[in-house]
Amino acid sequence: MIERDLQIDTGEGTMGTFVVHPEGGPHPVVLFLMDAPGKRPLLHQMARRIAERGYYVMLPNLYYRTTPAFELDFSSKESFARMSELMRGVGNKMVGRDAGALFATAESDTAADATNAGVVGYCMSGPFAVWVAAEHAARVRAAASFYGVRLHTDAPDSPHLRLGEIGGELYIAPAEHDDYVPLDQIDRFEAAMQDAGVRGRVERYWGMHHGFAFDDRPQHHPRGEARHWDALFDLLDRNLKNR
Repeated sequence: MIERDLQIDTGEGTMGTFVVHPEGGPHPVVLFLMDAPGKRPLLHQMARRIAERGYYVMLPNLYYRTTPAFELDFSSKESFARMSELMRGVGNKMVGRDAGALFATAESDTAADATNAGVVGYCMSGPFAVWVAAEHAARVRAAASFYGVRLHTDAPDSPHLRLGEIGGELYIAPAEHDDYVPLDQIDRFEAAMQDAGVRGRVERYWGMHHGFAFDDRPQHHPRGEARHWDALFDLLDRNLKNR
C-alpha cells in the first residue's frame, strides 16, 4: 500500500489530507469524510481497510479552515466544547467545495480514477456525503451515510432537497437509538428518496446506538461494525468496480 499526507490548497486554506491506495491503478476514488471527533488514527486505519479493497482513499481534515489538526479527547469537557465549536464552522456547501478540491487533486495522480468515485460519511459528515453526491453527480456513483445527522431539516441546504440531482446509489444507515437523529427524521428522508426516485435504500440498525461503527466510542457494537463494513463494500464494489 502507498500512503502519504498531502497539503491541498483549496483557496480557503490548506486542507491536510491522508491518502492511501494500492500500487498501480488507476483506482476508483473514495472520499472518506471524518466524523466530529476529527481526523485521527482510527480513521486512518479505516481508510487503509477501504484502500485494501482496491480504492484510492482520501481522508481530509474538514476543520482546516479553523485548525490544522483536532482529535477529540473523550475524557475532556473542554475538548468536547472545542469540537462543538469546530462543528459549527463546517457546512454542506463548504464540504461540497472541498470535495471539488479533492477530486482535482486526484485527477493529477495516475493512481486515481477521479471520474469514478464514492463517498462515505459518519455522524457529522453523513449529510456531507449526500450533498457531495449531488454536487458532484457526474462522478459520484455511490454514497453512504452512517448515523448521519441533519439529513432532513428546514434549512435551505438540507441534503434531502438535492436528492433529485443524485445519479449514484445511496445507502443510509441510521441507528435505532440516536439522540442526534430521531427516527422520524429518517422516515422523512426515506420518503423524500422515494419521491425523488433516487437509487438506494435506508437500512435501520435496530438495537444499536449512534457511533456503533467506531471502536473508540462507548456505543461501539462489534456486530454492527462488521455489518456496516459488509454494506459499505457491497455498495462500493457494485457501483465502482463493475463498470
